Amino acid sequence: MVTKHILTAHAVGLGSVAAIRFCLRVAIVECVVGSGRGHPTRPSEDPTPSLIAGLRTKAPEAAAELHRLYREALLRFCWGYLGRMEEAEDAVQDISFKVLSATDIPDAFRPWIYKIARHHCLNLVRQRAARKDGAALPAASQIYEALTGQLTQLVKDEARSNLAEMVQALEESQREVLRLRYVEDLSRTEIAHVLDIPESVVKSRIFEGLRKLREHASRLEER
Repeated sequence: MVTKHILTAHAVGLGSVAAIRFCLRVAIVECVVGSGRGHPTRPSEDPTPSLIAGLRTKAPEAAAELHRLYREALLRFCWGYLGRMEEAEDAVQDISFKVLSATDIPDAFRPWIYKIARHHCLNLVRQRAARKDGAALPAASQIYEALTGQLTQLVKDEARSNLAEMVQALEESQREVLRLRYVEDLSRTEIAHVLDIPESVVKSRIFEGLRKLREHASRLEER
């Protein structure tokens, strides 16, 4: 993940800007040649199969297991779209209800639940835009906030505004795939399923997004 690369850079003594540039270069290499593994690392004893089995049989303990495994990740994911924590918390409850009520639980559970969450959040954003209550809307989507959140804790205060600027300058489609890949740790195949796009498009958006971030980091370093 991007955060891991920055930690590595700081460990070998690189400064804040150099660390950003280093991690982006490593991510570019992984994007082009692969990281040596087809999917993000999963625990050797993945509890998801037992969760799927429980959901399929409507076992009472399935709700607790779903909450334990996915609540934190879904809360972060929904906040990235909605920009408001209280709305994200309500969204997670609604998403959990949809999952618990589903009659067909696929084996590919992770991309399935993220797809449900994404559609739910986008519907909420559209509904908010249609309201006449004058409520402030987040800019397009606030995916970049979750992505830069992985970086801002590791750099000096004066660099934080530049990090947000770097990610905000990307196209929204690029921000979304970068967040799914490096924050949510989904594989390219899983991202393709979530977004309903070919895997080749996912790869292209990741590559272009990282390339642009690298260019921004270079300009920042030149300052």
